[in-house]
Amino acid sequence: MPSLVVVDRAGAEKSIEADTGLTVMEAIRDNGFDELLALCGGCCSCATCHVYIDPTSVSGLPEMSADENDLLDSSDNRTDASRLACQVPVIDGMKVTIAPED
Repeated sequence: MPSLVVVDRAGAEKSIEADTGLTVMEAIRDNGFDELLALCGGCCSCATCHVYIDPTSVSGLPEMSADENDLLDSSDNRTDASRLACQVPVIDGMKVTIAPED
């Protein structure tokens, strides 16, 4: 089972396990992190699952789609590390930080 380190908005780190094939959004949601809203349920239409991918964890991630890029452009908190968690598969050992709410 892949593991994922999640840093919440208060800066606390928690290591969680995720079923193979889940997105980062699904893994975070299924492990009780209430601050990741994921209002659209993973349809890439709301940007409420905004996370920052740790630079050591970007290898092997799919490229960002135009839709994801457009949604992230609406965030005041976008950085070079920004991704929508619903568009990122869990990769064993990756680390993500939940972005501040817009």
